Amino acid sequence: MESVQLRARPFDAKAFLAAVGDGRTVTSYKKNSVVFAQGDIADSVFYIQRGKVKLAILSPRGKEAVIAMMSPGFFFGEGCLAGQPFRMATASAMTDCSIVQVEKRVMSRVLHDEPDFSEMFIAHLLTRNIRIEEDLIDQLFNSSEKRLARILLLLANFGKDGRQEEVIPHISQEILAEMIGTTRSRVSFFLTKFRKLGFIEYKDGMHVHTSLLSVILHD
Repeated sequence: MESVQLRARPFDAKAFLAAVGDGRTVTSYKKNSVVFAQGDIADSVFYIQRGKVKLAILSPRGKEAVIAMMSPGFFFGEGCLAGQPFRMATASAMTDCSIVQVEKRVMSRVLHDEPDFSEMFIAHLLTRNIRIEEDLIDQLFNSSEKRLARILLLLANFGKDGRQEEVIPHISQEILAEMIGTTRSRVSFFLTKFRKLGFIEYKDGMHVHTSLLSVILHD
């Protein structure tokens, strides 16, 4: 009688990140809620199911700098996997969010045991690194007007798997100014200019049109 070999079921990353238990919790956060604060113990990794999250660093003098904005499908807090003992930044919800928290020991085990999940996670890290490089180049070589246009297009998910959002979440001019390294008055001036040119419009939130791309492409 021939033996029958049963194939192991492939690891389901989405199911793993949606299930509660074995070091995993799913928490809903209201807009402006803190997920973790700068200086907290770094003992878990987070995954965004729904909503947007920002990472910000507070200097000893009390000046805040926004260093990242993340959408559904993003991991954050992964520094703990590389031995980071404390959080280097504060993560807070920009909109109502649903976020998965995975304990460090569980995340490390799954990354070791499941190649498909490990590949997905590495792809995320590479994407984050590319984004950081692009942000640095943007800060060094582009004008504040182009930097603002780029941030708005990123918030609208422009060019990301065809999932451009019609309305982006409300973000204060102060936060936008912190992100692009300019003053709130300059942000206000450029937003007014973009609106008059038809690049953006306000109707139950900010609508960003693809025509805003012309600001970035124009020399």
